[in-house]
Amino acid sequence: MNKKNGKYLTTGEFARLCKVNKQTLFYYDQIGLLSPLWKNEKGYRYYSIHQIELFFVIDLLKDLGMSLNDIQHYMKNKSPESFLQLMYQQKQEIVKMRQEIEMKEKMIDAKITLMEEASHLDFQQVTLKQLPEATLYLSRNIENISDEQFVEVISDFINELSISQLDSGYPIGSITKREQVLKGEYSNYSFLYIEQPNPKVGYPYFKAVKGEFLIGYHIGDEESINKTYKRLFSEMEHLNLALGKYVFEEYIYDTVVMNHKEQYVTKIMMQVEQK
Repeated sequence: MNKKNGKYLTTGEFARLCKVNKQTLFYYDQIGLLSPLWKNEKGYRYYSIHQIELFFVIDLLKDLGMSLNDIQHYMKNKSPESFLQLMYQQKQEIVKMRQEIEMKEKMIDAKITLMEEASHLDFQQVTLKQLPEATLYLSRNIENISDEQFVEVISDFINELSISQLDSGYPIGSITKREQVLKGEYSNYSFLYIEQPNPKVGYPYFKAVKGEFLIGYHIGDEESINKTYKRLFSEMEHLNLALGKYVFEEYIYDTVVMNHKEQYVTKIMMQVEQK
């Protein structure tokens, strides 16, 4: 074979075309993944221009997460049928990856929106607002359970969100029933929840009741949250309102954006009705 006919490339030339270093090609040759078409008596290696497509396929499969061992297995059993099957498999992987990326993009968009909204809030202000109906995905009931059971429920809930791709990027909140709140048991939650702005078909959801809500913000950890609740009840009395069926809590600022628990901010949404 004669390189001068222009059909063959040195290792350096082939590496530049493939945008890799020569060591990568040496390694591929060593493990039998992609070997030069010809080696002369001096040990110089030459590649065919037709091998560029093979390199690009190997590179594509690597980018899609396929191991070198699996790629080697295909290379030892090449056929039009096995190549077609491999491409169909990889197409399925791409569809899955695209869905995961789209889901993560929606999560990031939600977090950006929430954080930008939070930057304009006055955490000292208590407001009465009409909130629309919201779709929530709930955990198992956690009312009056032990600390060990609570950890188990949280773990199961987070696993469900991951496996079923229900993590919308919204904060995980808590629902407390009226009876517990009136008794001052503010952390005796009934459910954990995460809002679902785009509900997926086939899952049981809770429709948060639309209506009037008294909204306030607690700065600090949950140990001092009773002070904020007292302030909200005082405002409720001032407005001649009664507590409705549920109270919702969500973190605005937590350990993700603050280093000290004294800086945490919890949004408290108390369903209310006229006396």
